[in-house]
Amino acid sequence: MSLDALRDLIPAYAKDISLNLSSLANETTLTDQQKWGCFLACAHTLGVAPLVRHIEAQAATVLTPEAQAAARSAAAVMGMNNVYYRAIHLLKNQDYATLPARLRMNVIANPGVNRIDFELWCTAVSAINGCGACLDAHEAELRKHGLTAPQVQAALRIGAVVHAAGRIVASEAALAA
Repeated sequence: MSLDALRDLIPAYAKDISLNLSSLANETTLTDQQKWGCFLACAHTLGVAPLVRHIEAQAATVLTPEAQAAARSAAAVMGMNNVYYRAIHLLKNQDYATLPARLRMNVIANPGVNRIDFELWCTAVSAINGCGACLDAHEAELRKHGLTAPQVQAALRIGAVVHAAGRIVASEAALAA
C-alpha cells in the first residue's frame, strides 16, 4: 500500500485530485516530517478506511512511531477542539467565550514531536474541520515561530487534497456497495 495505490482508487473524473496528491507528496516547502504528519493527521481526521490505510503505509516509511502517534493525536484533539471552539465562535452569546473550556488537551503542550510540526498538523486538521478560531490561533503560533506563509499554505493544500481524496474514495465505495 502506498500513495500510488491510493491514487489508483481515484477515478478519471477526479484526475486533478490524483495529480495533486502526487505533487504534494513531492512538496519541498515542508520537511518530510511536517509533510507526512499533515497527510497522516488529515487522513485520520476523515477516517475513510482505504485512505487511512494507504496514507499510514506511506507515512510509516518516513515518520517515526512517535511522529505517527503525534499525527493521530493531532487529529483526535482537534476533532474535539474544532467542534467546541467553532461553536463558541459561532454563538452570538459571548458568555460562553468567557468560560473555561474544561476539556483535556495536554497533548498540545507535549505532543512527543517538535511542537511546531504538531501545530502545523493541527492547522491542516482545523482547515478540514472548518474552525476559523483554531485556524487563526494555530496559524499565529506558526508564524510567531518563523514558519512562512508558503509553508502554512502547503499544510492547507495537503488538508484540502486529502479531504477531497477521502470524499472521492468514500463515494466510490458507496457506488460499489
